[in-house]
Amino acid sequence: MMFRKHYDRLALRGMRFDCIIGLCDHERVEPQPVELDVVLHFHMRRAAHEGRIAHTIDYARVVGELRFILVAARFLLLESAAEALAAWLLMPPSLDVPRPQVEEVEVRLAKPRALGGRAVPEITVRRQRSDFPPNLETKTFGFVDVIFESPECGVYRERVSPRTVLPTHVHRHIDEMELALGGGLLLQGAPVAAGVAHEWPRDHAHRWENPTDVEQSFLCVDRPKFIHTDEIEVDVPVHELVRTSPETFF
Repeated sequence: MMFRKHYDRLALRGMRFDCIIGLCDHERVEPQPVELDVVLHFHMRRAAHEGRIAHTIDYARVVGELRFILVAARFLLLESAAEALAAWLLMPPSLDVPRPQVEEVEVRLAKPRALGGRAVPEITVRRQRSDFPPNLETKTFGFVDVIFESPECGVYRERVSPRTVLPTHVHRHIDEMELALGGGLLLQGAPVAAGVAHEWPRDHAHRWENPTDVEQSFLCVDRPKFIHTDEIEVDVPVHELVRTSPETFF
């Protein structure tokens, strides 16, 4: 596949994250380093003339988003990880996090320690926006963009409509990790900053609320992929809801 030449290119190279990835038993319990490079193709001229971050790519944010997906998803295959990262980078921007539409992307992933120094497994994928047709689910609280699904995990962007609550719920069969993308959300009844993630073990009640006048979003990774019958609303007073330990990604 040849990229059209009229797009500008932004490269983020040399990323290295520790995460659970692989098929072997020890790879399912022990994090290992993964090397990541991405190249994003989009138009930069508006940012060049207007000097606003909303018109270009926020490097720190994107690096944090990619690290979150790799850490939270615990992929079995490099191929799955690369496909999920490409799909996320090519998603249309949300109202709470404006940025240019990325039209094409290259993703390179490598596991430098996987073969004990005998060789370094590495893959590269190239994808265009047209490779990922919209997969949108309508919910009572707003919308869910289905970004990627495989048997072991699913990656979703959940968009909470203005002045709307995602009701308190638990999962019996899913482990979940969620990263606030917008800066206007309430989690467990209190503000949560963009870039902060929480992991929800099974049966841990959690609740999101958007008190603003703009749609707010968060990135969600489920292990295994989302089971529609496993989102169970529970009646827990907001003041009794507790957060798990936060982790900051950007």
